[in-house]
Amino acid sequence: MAVPLAAALRSTPLFFEPVPPGARTSAERAAKQLAAVVDVIRAVPRIDAVDVPELVDENHEGRPYYRTGDPREYARRIHENTGREVIVNKVVAHLATPEAVAEWAQETVARGIRHVVLVGGTSRYIPYPGPTVIEANRLCLPIFQDVRGSLGNITIPQRVGEAHRMLAKTRAGASFFTTQILFDAKAASGMIEEYDRLCREAKLAPAAVLLSVAPLGDDSDVEFARWLGAEVSDAAEQEILSGPESEAGSRSVTQALRLWSTVDQVRRAHGLAVPLGVNVEQITTRHLPHAEEMLRAFADALPREESPSGASRTPDRPRS
Repeated sequence: MAVPLAAALRSTPLFFEPVPPGARTSAERAAKQLAAVVDVIRAVPRIDAVDVPELVDENHEGRPYYRTGDPREYARRIHENTGREVIVNKVVAHLATPEAVAEWAQETVARGIRHVVLVGGTSRYIPYPGPTVIEANRLCLPIFQDVRGSLGNITIPQRVGEAHRMLAKTRAGASFFTTQILFDAKAASGMIEEYDRLCREAKLAPAAVLLSVAPLGDDSDVEFARWLGAEVSDAAEQEILSGPESEAGSRSVTQALRLWSTVDQVRRAHGLAVPLGVNVEQITTRHLPHAEEMLRAFADALPREESPSGASRTPDRPRS
């Protein structure tokens, strides 16, 4: 069974990130999509939280075009139908002022949502109107702490200096990170090792890191994953797409389980204190059955434990 999110984050959390209906999807079709997602969540009791993304495109000036409706409404309906913890993502770079960020956080709490992932803009070259993720963390932390909620952020293992960014975001209040979709374990393993070292030096309890994985079914899925920012190597693409197309989703599951196992073995071999979990993404509506297959596989594979070495993860000192 799923456990409260705070406890899950100290163990081996399993998140599900479903695709919300498009902003222009009819009410009837949106209701069917919601019902199908609810059925999956009910079928996999091990899911600790449902992580609802905000799907937004940007033009060349960085102005947003929202492809889905407000993720808070979709998250609320999922919670009402399943009782599971829900998390909503928000791209804070598009909120015009610090006051707008705080107002969004207060509205979110008023809707009964206690957990969020705060996300930055797509490009480092665009001067976005909103605050940085670190600034947004500091603005939102007291608001969500008041309701015993939590803040998360996104991490990109391939990005140079990522562990240092994670440390700064942890200091600013992040209690978990979800990665960009992964198809290779090397960058994630190195990032987690470096983040663990930095947290030990800073005498700071590390936040949980959830490795994001997703099923792919064909060439178009590979291209879409790359458009989302994932690095899909030729070897990973060949492994998943070689053979009957109808079995590509299942091969994705096998590949994702091996990735998890590789990173987890590194964590255990080096005695790392970073809590490690999995975030299963459903990148397109047509792949819900494969996402369910992946969720069931990880529900069976992931343990419940306090730390890789059995030591307590109690912070050396309170987080700043």
